[in-house]
Amino acid sequence: MRMVDFIANKRDGLVHDDEHIKQFVTEYTNGSIPDYQASAWAMAVYFQGMTKEESAALTHAMAKSGDELDLSQIEGVKVDKHSTGGVGDKTTFILSPLVAAAGVPVAKMSGRGLGHTGGTIDKLEAFSGFQTEMTVDRFIDLVNEHKLALVGQTGNLTPADKKLYALRDVTATVNAMPLIASSVMSKKIAAGADGIVLDVKVGSGAFMSDLDAARELAQTMVQIGNELGRQTVAVLSDMDQPLGEMVGNSLEVKEAIDVLKGGGPKDVRDLSVRLAAHMLVLANKVDSVEAGEQLANELLQNGKALEAFRQFVERQGGDPTFVDNPEAFVKANHIIPVTAKEDGYVKQIHAAKIGQAAGHLGAGRMTKDEEIDHSVGVQVKKKRGDYVNAGDVLTYIHSNKEDVADVVKLIEESYTITKEHVEPLPLIMDEMLK
Repeated sequence: MRMVDFIANKRDGLVHDDEHIKQFVTEYTNGSIPDYQASAWAMAVYFQGMTKEESAALTHAMAKSGDELDLSQIEGVKVDKHSTGGVGDKTTFILSPLVAAAGVPVAKMSGRGLGHTGGTIDKLEAFSGFQTEMTVDRFIDLVNEHKLALVGQTGNLTPADKKLYALRDVTATVNAMPLIASSVMSKKIAAGADGIVLDVKVGSGAFMSDLDAARELAQTMVQIGNELGRQTVAVLSDMDQPLGEMVGNSLEVKEAIDVLKGGGPKDVRDLSVRLAAHMLVLANKVDSVEAGEQLANELLQNGKALEAFRQFVERQGGDPTFVDNPEAFVKANHIIPVTAKEDGYVKQIHAAKIGQAAGHLGAGRMTKDEEIDHSVGVQVKKKRGDYVNAGDVLTYIHSNKEDVADVVKLIEESYTITKEHVEPLPLIMDEMLK
């Protein structure tokens, strides 16, 4: 197949053959196909779309382009959760030990973060000594023995996706729905789980701000997963305001521990329980989401999920005393309130701006080499629907620098306050089960 014919076929709305997609991915990854031809093809996909079979073939080929995690030696149905990214999203730290406490193996491969806050590994490194580098054999042994382990993402995971994503970023084709879905799912397929629960965020702090577009993305990813033999479901959850109160690294871990101890913000707890319930269904542990929620709540209330988290931290080299005493986490030098300028109801909190505020404080990194400050972040005290008086505290800034004028400005801009009563939006907006 000549690349020019491959481009022309998609330009004209034809359906690609699986072998031609595989050939394209292989040759683009090894440099045989130049960027200008790959970008022409990506633009054709942007306008013409792809069938679910084409999207599945592309996903499979990208997953096969580099290292894959073979979890076949782990007993039972391996389940995983993936979030499309949000502000204050710490559900992984709750649902992973929760599902493991139910006897379901959770073998997670995670990476570091670029953006407002760190990734899963960065946040876990708030625990002194926490390690994610280990052999595959050690990783598999941990999951078989204790049902939960987390390993750092290999540098050669889905190299085709890395190369194609960088191209899409500079050719205005990032928003091509089949390419978004294949990008996300190729990494999950390569990570080896049998069942995948997708948490697709919707709102001002999410990649998808429009509910209809988020539904389309969720449906496409679910179809890809099922087409490739992985049981896949999607939950569409609200990200038009930060999840919970805490945005930052150790701050988010502390909030997750609060939930594991039976407290914490209701939205964090409810979403974690719902996602865990879907994971328990996929693992055949329960026969309904409602039964999964009941079991998940029991494991929170009886302390078994907390104990699973404590043991997980200790087994991977972290200091487990931080679980019992979260106040031991490193703290910022300054806690600075941001107050309301007027009376009224909180109509909206632009979540992305809260995330940017945390990034300005040092909670995230813009390049791979930047150091993350685990102690800093933003604590959101007033949420959508709350009534505030002028002078009430909207947020607290946790900072290691005194001059935070730029951060205060971002936070003030993120809040919209109105005189009319505001009803909170639903936390879970939709679910895609097939």
